[in-house]
Amino acid sequence: MSTPTATAAAPSPAAPVRIAVIGAGLMGREVASAFGRWFALLDCPVRPELVAVCDANAAALDWFRQVPTVRHFDTDHRVLLARPDVDAVYVAVPHHLHESLYLDVLRAGKDLFAEKPFGLDLAAARRIRDEAHKLGRFVRVSSEFPFLPGAQRAFQLARSGALGRLLEVRCAFLHSSDLDPTKPINWKRQNKFCGEAGVMNDLGLHVAHLPLRLGWKPTSVYAQLQKIYPTRPDGKGGTASCDTWDNATLHTTASIGGHPVLLTLEMKRLAPTETNTWIFEVLGTDHGVRFSTKEPKTLWRYTRTPEQTWSKTDLGFGTPFKTITGHIFEPGFPDILQQMWAAFLAERAGLLGDRFGCATPDEAVAHHEIWAAALASHHEQKIAHLA
Repeated sequence: MSTPTATAAAPSPAAPVRIAVIGAGLMGREVASAFGRWFALLDCPVRPELVAVCDANAAALDWFRQVPTVRHFDTDHRVLLARPDVDAVYVAVPHHLHESLYLDVLRAGKDLFAEKPFGLDLAAARRIRDEAHKLGRFVRVSSEFPFLPGAQRAFQLARSGALGRLLEVRCAFLHSSDLDPTKPINWKRQNKFCGEAGVMNDLGLHVAHLPLRLGWKPTSVYAQLQKIYPTRPDGKGGTASCDTWDNATLHTTASIGGHPVLLTLEMKRLAPTETNTWIFEVLGTDHGVRFSTKEPKTLWRYTRTPEQTWSKTDLGFGTPFKTITGHIFEPGFPDILQQMWAAFLAERAGLLGDRFGCATPDEAVAHHEIWAAALASHHEQKIAHLA
């Protein structure tokens, strides 16, 4: 393991932003891949360089030894955070570790790209946000799907005012990963690791990002929460309690254009036929728009006519940051993750312009406020009101 140096030259304005990753698992590797393909971006004004990786499991670091820019391999995040040649840190670890690690990153004088959830609950989210504000650190939260071309087009139509008086909005993120009752339990299926909000903590920011960016924060919530399988195999021949919420459907009301509008938020781990489906749909009196990752090249638009018609547009590679990829091709998850990172780095440098940005700490707190109201609504079996 390398050790921190006493001094390091400050980067020049043209130098890359030096990134560290805490958590050498799936998402950490995706980040390394995105940075390795950075030359594919044509108009991103900032360049990242992955310089350090940390994981408590030393063996997990081995994959990163093939990344030529990585020079620090640490098993103690405090060692990593003491390094002067790190500008910003991405943290991808189990949810119960988020608050303590995020606060450590901020107090070490580093900027933070956080994973969702922004702490296990509302109180934790507020503590992280307030500490970032007090210390003057730049913080954003990961949410990739709004960077898809179809999501961007739907977002632009939704905010344009061209849909007429809005009638209803549906946002959903649906998995089928837990349908098999013999699937062994993991940390995301237990409250002590995932938080009482369960699937809302795990998938919720993906669902709430666009509505909150549009200013559509719910004023009331009626929640229907489901725990489908109370136990699962523990992987050791026995069983373990599965006490987290598996599915959540939130019937909310948001004030949009001075009118109350139905806003439905769905987060499900047990949704038959859905491998990994993200949905954003807005219906107005004159027009509507729908985009789903189930049809990643298709944007559906409704127009009020005597026959009430939907039409579809076959989308290409129209991402916020231009790339070398031909416009006739379609993007995948590695592409939108790279787009999200480009937005983070550009906004950090004050160069985002009018492009779509990553979720902010205030938006992360707002989504926790919705989940807190949902838990209260389900517990009391009545509508909960938000301030």
